Amino acid sequence: MSATNAYPVELEAPDISAYRTGNTGIDYVHTFDSGKPGPDAMINAVIHGNELCGAIAVDYLMKQDIRPTRGKLTVAFVNPEAYLRFDPAHPTKTRFVDEDMNRVWTPERLNGSDSTVELRRARELLPLYDRVERLLDIHSMGTYSDPIMLIHGLEKERRFTRQIGYPAMIACGSGHVEGLRLIEYAPFNDPASDRIACLVECGQHWAKSSADVAIDTALQYLHALDMISAETLAAHRHTAPVEAVTVADVTHGYAIRTDDFFFAENFKGLERFNKAGAVIAVDGGEEIVTPYDDCILVMPNHRAVKGQRAFRLARLSEAAV
Repeated sequence: MSATNAYPVELEAPDISAYRTGNTGIDYVHTFDSGKPGPDAMINAVIHGNELCGAIAVDYLMKQDIRPTRGKLTVAFVNPEAYLRFDPAHPTKTRFVDEDMNRVWTPERLNGSDSTVELRRARELLPLYDRVERLLDIHSMGTYSDPIMLIHGLEKERRFTRQIGYPAMIACGSGHVEGLRLIEYAPFNDPASDRIACLVECGQHWAKSSADVAIDTALQYLHALDMISAETLAAHRHTAPVEAVTVADVTHGYAIRTDDFFFAENFKGLERFNKAGAVIAVDGGEEIVTPYDDCILVMPNHRAVKGQRAFRLARLSEAAV
């Protein structure tokens, strides 16, 4: 396993206790209604308890009194039980309490008899996800990769994330080996529905830059929905605007097969390989290579173990737009 597991914790988890009692009847969930026609939109933070940037972004929106000028905006601290256990001395320990909350969004799990902290919270939040028209789910990554917007790849998602225009890379493709991500929950993943969910990976979990990206992605999302003005976006922006967005299609996902797996280099993500045959990793003595020219490595997971997805491969699907 790579030594890249150790990263400094540059962020401080904001105190969210003041947000526990909201106005929705659900703890840590607040809805702001402009009273004017417009989208029913939602922003999610901390579906994983150790990913601080989303909490920082929602806390920023709340404290800066950034409210929708039309439509309705709901903000949620999704997995507060995991988040409230975060310890900067052990930052990897509080991704979840019982299970990964971003794998449970299947009818079998949601309607089944299992009872975990994450499933109970998912069921509590389900009426919101069955209602909202647009969803931004804020996450972070295990490496110092540049930020990525992730979507399943439906055309409606491609259009909307290009309208958001931030961050610079959009990756289209399915999620994990087991379960479904929230953005793949059935109402969002239906081509016949106009409802859309997208997930932003803002950078390394505890890097200061990931909080800046989270704030700016939330702002650009609201601006794309015409829920805040260009002046509000400019006044609160923390990073430089993106000049062009690149869209890539995920073609392969690699799950580790043996207990003897390692990456060929200390990859951080979004490396590009000009020629097919470049060695990405070695698994049980077998070299895992790029299957085509101009291949992009997406989100290498240096903490993955046998059976878990270690990386994805993608190719450009469109020129910069």
